Amino acid sequence: MPDLTPFLPNPARPLHFGAAHRYYAITDERGDIAVKNALADALECYTDTHAGENPFVTAVEGLTILCSEHERPPSHLIMKPALCVVAQGAKWTLFGNRRYDYGPGQALVVSVEMPAFSRVAKASSDQPFLGVVIEFDLGVMRDVLAHLGTPPALDVATGHGVCVTDFAGPLSDCVLRMVRLLDTPNAIPVLAPMIMREICYWLLTGPHGGEVANIVLANGHAQRIVSAINTLRERYAETVRIRELAAVARMSPSAFHRRFKALTAMTPLQYQKRLRLLAARQLMVTGAANAEMAAWRVGYESPSQFSREYARMFGAPPRRDMTTW
Repeated sequence: MPDLTPFLPNPARPLHFGAAHRYYAITDERGDIAVKNALADALECYTDTHAGENPFVTAVEGLTILCSEHERPPSHLIMKPALCVVAQGAKWTLFGNRRYDYGPGQALVVSVEMPAFSRVAKASSDQPFLGVVIEFDLGVMRDVLAHLGTPPALDVATGHGVCVTDFAGPLSDCVLRMVRLLDTPNAIPVLAPMIMREICYWLLTGPHGGEVANIVLANGHAQRIVSAINTLRERYAETVRIRELAAVARMSPSAFHRRFKALTAMTPLQYQKRLRLLAARQLMVTGAANAEMAAWRVGYESPSQFSREYARMFGAPPRRDMTTW
């Protein structure tokens, strides 16, 4: 009997079946493990051959590679809507009072821009932490959602803007192909947008599709909260009243406050305060302002209040914190 092995499908890749225009992933545990190992190898190869500081900003727009050979202290940052994949090691991220742990074979899906506190929790020189972040193109996400025959059921129960999902099947295959595009720069402008559409499709049709869809629906509650968040980002140094933000979101103040906290795990005031403190720290780190000037530029009228809140967030008052940079 002839050997038909070469003609059998790759279990880690989606198959396209004719006129039905539907994709079916033939996956098994071995196939998923193979893709995850291939992703870790591709990321390690990239970091070994590219000089520069971690994180590595790549030639693919919105694609960032992370690598660490040791566990890192927690750091504050602003996370944009993105798919954050762990290929090796482990990490946790805190949004308000909600902590999300994710390791190999898992990904953090962030649907709305917000302040976060994150740490590489498992890494070594033999097994470095390897991860990849792919920022969403929300315009593409919106277009893919509009073309779905059956849109995902909206997640109105939790309204959270973050979730952890298993990184397997066609989604993992898409991310691997996106990373491998870095080996063929001429293909990036043509193929990267196509792979981004695939990523959006698999997220929207996956188990957390409703949470992702909430963010891109123009008239959804989450999208209206995002409009208010954009106002806060633009005016973080000003005094912004809850009723103003509620008006932007077209909600009553009480409903706005409740839904804002459900989505971001923090109140509007806490969100604004973290934006201010992160902006002030950036001003000082870059040498653009001293502590007093930074406090004033981000909206603080009292230097002592700024120093107290800065120390509460970063673990040390401004001047002492700057000695660590």
